[in-house]
Order: sequence, then structure tokens, then C-alpha cells
Amino acid sequence: MTRPRSEESDWERRRRRAEVFGEVLPETTKDERDDAARERARADESPAERWLREQVPPHHGS
Repeated sequence: MTRPRSEESDWERRRRRAEVFGEVLPETTKDERDDAARERARADESPAERWLREQVPPHHGS
């Protein structure tokens, strides 16, 4: 028999919520992540692709 939800511990609620919704917030912020891998991936893009990526407004992400 399962326990009522009111008796669940915090970690059980967090685990159950993560199973349904996934991780809500990333573990690191964008400025903490390794940009070198992203730059290596962009090294072989064409000038047209590079220009197009540079034209994306900041509020649309990268």
C-alpha cells in the first residue's frame, strides 16, 4: 500500500515532480558553461550560417 501524498518527504515529492516535468532549472547558468565546445562546433560553419546566427536578437537565445 502506498503512503498518502501528505506523508511524502521533500525528496520524494521532488523526485516525483522531476519524473513528470523533468528538470525545471539547469544545474549551471549559461555563463558557467563551457563555450569552447560550442565554438568548436561552429568552426566549420559557412560565412552565411555565421552571419545568420549573428543576426538573431538576444531575447531569442543562441
